[in-house]
Amino acid sequence: MYQPPHFREDRLEVQHALIGAHPLGLLVTFGRTGLVANPVPFVLDAHASSYGTLKAHLSRANPQWQDFDPSQEALAVFQGPEAYITPSWYAAKREHGKVVPTWNYAIVQAYGRMRVVDDPSWLLQQITTMTAVQEAARPEPWAVSDAPETFVAAQLKGIVGIEIEITRIEAKWKVSQNRPEADRLGVAAGLRQSPDDASQRMAGLVEARGGLRGSR
Repeated sequence: MYQPPHFREDRLEVQHALIGAHPLGLLVTFGRTGLVANPVPFVLDAHASSYGTLKAHLSRANPQWQDFDPSQEALAVFQGPEAYITPSWYAAKREHGKVVPTWNYAIVQAYGRMRVVDDPSWLLQQITTMTAVQEAARPEPWAVSDAPETFVAAQLKGIVGIEIEITRIEAKWKVSQNRPEADRLGVAAGLRQSPDDASQRMAGLVEARGGLRGSR
């Protein structure tokens, strides 16, 4: 990933936090048919290895788990907040007009060799953990154990587990750090005018990364 120094994010805890907040990753592998990509919800075990280990499952009918080359790295891409940035928000537009649109985003890319886990006990633990994390904030969380045991056992036969021990991880927070303070203030204010959650979250990142806390 192209990584200008001012956009790099090397803190593992920050990288892990984005994965936790946006667990639907794009799983990219290389195999006999070339590159294959599928969106997959992951669970991150942050303490299983130096950079953490990603755990997920695929439909048994999905050829990706059979087609991939285990000697090659797999890639999991986790997309965080993103937003289009109009030059109209820049103070520089009013000063000299030499501005162009851009896109702000936060993203994590995790690499490692993928292995298949075809074990009902492992799969039950994976889906139980994933469900518990996603249901935790609900007033009445649903649990895997709420479904009949025979039904769950039958469902497990239709999936296979995958595990990626992360061996390298890269992250990029492109949130207007390369713009002058007046432009960053304009971007944050412009984003705050949009009611959607993505714009509000990006405004928060621009404020935090640009030293603009308290600017509202």
